Amino acid sequence: MSQEQLPIANDVKEEAKKTPATEGGIAADDKEKAVVAESSGGQDEGEVNQKKPEGTITIGEALEAAVLTAGNKPVEWSDAAAIQAAEVRATGKTNIMPGGVAASAQSAATLNARANSEDDKTTLADVLTGASSKLPSDKPATRKDAEGVTGAEMRNDPHLTTYPTGVAASVAAAARINQAK
Repeated sequence: MSQEQLPIANDVKEEAKKTPATEGGIAADDKEKAVVAESSGGQDEGEVNQKKPEGTITIGEALEAAVLTAGNKPVEWSDAAAIQAAEVRATGKTNIMPGGVAASAQSAATLNARANSEDDKTTLADVLTGASSKLPSDKPATRKDAEGVTGAEMRNDPHLTTYPTGVAASVAAAARINQAK
């Protein structure tokens, strides 16, 4: 890869710093309200999350949830593969979109493989913050989506495992919640 691609990760980090932490379009300050509304089954659920009147969790929101659970983890090849699989399933397009979440993840994984120190590495939070807004289309997470994302993460991990609170785990949790509804 050429040196021209190196600024992409810096752009990803800068973009993540500028973008407030959100979960499905909900500001970080409003996350507690969303959790309380969902767990209580009260009327506030529709008010907090107006995009999905059914109360389902989309793939983009599951990616953003991975920021909350594994945001400080440096992006690895397995993470990039899982993010790519999630983007493909959310958008229905088999090509990686330039400037999209999957392209940023692949760039971050490449740069992280070359980084000399942990401080120089791009994290999942840098790549996945605001993932719902970066996807051109999104859909509720299903069991098949979770299986595809998990398979991609496992195939690209040297130990054939997934990270316990990573991308695949977040999509699987979203699919379980959606299936229960």
